[in-house]
Amino acid sequence: MADDQTPVDKTPADRHTSVLLERSLELLGPALGRPGAVLVDCTLGLGGHSEAFLEAFPELHLVGLDRDPNALRLAGQRLERFESRIDLVHCVYDEIDEALEGLGIDAVDGILFDLGVSSMQLDEVDRGFSYSKDAPLDMRMDDTAEFTAAEIIATYSEADLRRIFRDYGEEKLADRYARKIVEARNAGPVVRSGHLVDIIQAATPAKFSNQGHPAKRVFQALRIEVNAELSVLEDALPKAIDALAVGGRIVVLAFQSLEDRIVKRELQKRAVSTAPRGLPVELPEHKPELKLLVRGAELADEAERERNPRAIPVRLRAAEKIRSIA
Repeated sequence: MADDQTPVDKTPADRHTSVLLERSLELLGPALGRPGAVLVDCTLGLGGHSEAFLEAFPELHLVGLDRDPNALRLAGQRLERFESRIDLVHCVYDEIDEALEGLGIDAVDGILFDLGVSSMQLDEVDRGFSYSKDAPLDMRMDDTAEFTAAEIIATYSEADLRRIFRDYGEEKLADRYARKIVEARNAGPVVRSGHLVDIIQAATPAKFSNQGHPAKRVFQALRIEVNAELSVLEDALPKAIDALAVGGRIVVLAFQSLEDRIVKRELQKRAVSTAPRGLPVELPEHKPELKLLVRGAELADEAERERNPRAIPVRLRAAEKIRSIA
């Protein structure tokens, strides 16, 4: 992911290189070739994945979801030539069922999730996602929402700060950072990312100085809390799988372990029989709903990781719908 501000004259294609694009096409492709097929890109972003799918499948209809109005605008410009085959919806992806109902779509053939903060959001310094640039503590993926990282820093108790740093950032120094932030805000408001980084750096023991930027996990935790990312994902995955037609496929790209655990749990749960132990015959209603398409979590190959550093942490999981529950 890029931390420097991107020049405003760059096109969406210049601003972002889609991760595991060819592999996503390969995995979702078998479900998308038939006439009238529908793909839901639950994290449209700048439209890189969607553009590739629309080019590869001339009869495909795309539903693109994103909570960021700016992303929808830029993706809409990028996908303008496919206007008759796309519907772009401003919503959080756990509203996938409502979005499809609003479009009169009963079932879909493919679903793609490309999780986490987008390169565009990191590039726009004023959004406050990056710990390497001083900016307002915002971190909203949807800048029409009200809840910001500054509010968390100003209002959460020390115990709640400790909890989110530990649970969402997997931060070993969660106790120390929470305490120091509360001490600092008692002396004056902490409303900018640079100020927060200074607090964290001052609180970090020297022995941790070679373990990456000390603010990385705290910023991740704040971003997840501001945008309710994990609870949204937990709600969205079952709805997405339910929306798939039999033979439809889902691909999920996760960039941190907390997301990947949620994806792994949901896909594996639906890929096993629900028959009681010892039952001599597996009844149809107990058969698995999904067939897993990759073993474990698939990584980007070395060539892609070198070409696109954003691909380094990605974990891909995929499944095919083999049974529908009425």
